[in-house]
Amino acid sequence: MKPHLFLLPLSLLVFAMPATAQDRWDFRFTSSAKAPAQALAISEADLYDPAKGFGYEPAFKPEPGKPFLFSVKVPEGNYRVTVTLGDAKSAGDTTVKAESRRLMLADVATAKGKFETRSFIVNVRDTAMPSPPPNAPGGTTVRINEREVGKFHWDDKLTLEFDGSAPKLAALSIEKADVPTVYLAGDSTVTDQPAEPGASWGQMLTAFLTPDVAVANHAESGETMKSFITGLRLDKLLSRMKPGDYLFIQFGHNDSKQGWPQTYADPAITYPAYLRVFIAEARRRGATPVLVTSMHRRTFDASGQITNSHGDYPDAVRRVAAEEKVALIDLNAMSKVLYEALGPEVSPRAFAADGKDATHHNNYGAWLLARCVVEGIRASALPLKDHIKADIGVFDPAHPPLPDAVRIAQSPMRSDVTPRGN
Repeated sequence: MKPHLFLLPLSLLVFAMPATAQDRWDFRFTSSAKAPAQALAISEADLYDPAKGFGYEPAFKPEPGKPFLFSVKVPEGNYRVTVTLGDAKSAGDTTVKAESRRLMLADVATAKGKFETRSFIVNVRDTAMPSPPPNAPGGTTVRINEREVGKFHWDDKLTLEFDGSAPKLAALSIEKADVPTVYLAGDSTVTDQPAEPGASWGQMLTAFLTPDVAVANHAESGETMKSFITGLRLDKLLSRMKPGDYLFIQFGHNDSKQGWPQTYADPAITYPAYLRVFIAEARRRGATPVLVTSMHRRTFDASGQITNSHGDYPDAVRRVAAEEKVALIDLNAMSKVLYEALGPEVSPRAFAADGKDATHHNNYGAWLLARCVVEGIRASALPLKDHIKADIGVFDPAHPPLPDAVRIAQSPMRSDVTPRGN
């Protein structure tokens, strides 16, 4: 993408974006795009500077036909992002992701001289906790791990990623939004995986919801219910939770590991007790808890059927959901149908490490599981089902699209590091 610009001196740009609090940010990337009169003109030389508060991420600045990232320094919260995609001189093909590769818009095609304007909601957070009184126990920051340090989903800015064969950004507006928030608590099969080729269903979910609800994905690799509490991750999301929000809870992959004695939770007593703690904390704040059973690992028997790799844990979730009258999304049951429909030959193409990983997914697999979660929402009595986009159609896990039919543009962030834990 090569912007056509009218440029302002840097001093004027800085003056136009004071350090005081504001509710809206507007940028113009091409002179031919419609944008508010106050929009700041951006050139390829505008690399992100904390003092300036906006700009292209230096490691991923715009080059013709290549992905690029643009960041804006904003306070923690939910934001309505409106992008105008297209170019006056050439056709475009743009996929938009946010923060750590959360899918927002997929494959937006624009003809030469045509522009498309779309909106979506992005949740931004940092590690800071509300400060407790001097004599109160607790902490002041979330205890993130080494993998998370420096990642876009824990910093002080809103980062947008523009991918596709010909990404074209013409204008951008960001404004604070007061909308219901879907909080996700879970492990690596839910988290925002920060680099290709890994992906999880939590970072695909926003693409299937209307632009009047936010997804705040607090899940992280290696987490259990116990560590989610001791690391202050639960406290962090609860500190922002309000009536009308949701808390989706999917744990079990790591809670079942007896080799992790500090975080092991047996399925008969401890695991259900911790599920009830999460449920109670959400309800105390007027939010709606939703239990999600863990998807199966890809373990086929000789007859091509998925074997139970989670023991009694999925049944424990089902039992607690029934006893507590909590909505249940049975991803465990749906993933069995899904994997068996793909079969032992095709299903590896939904998993990380070219199928060598039987637990973690790639973009295709994460997309399929997110579709399963959306169908679980649709089948529930949750008001959230009214926020499912009308044009995505119904998904049947028994008849999934094949890998070549699901196109998700690759991100420029890549890693060969195996996720730590699940």
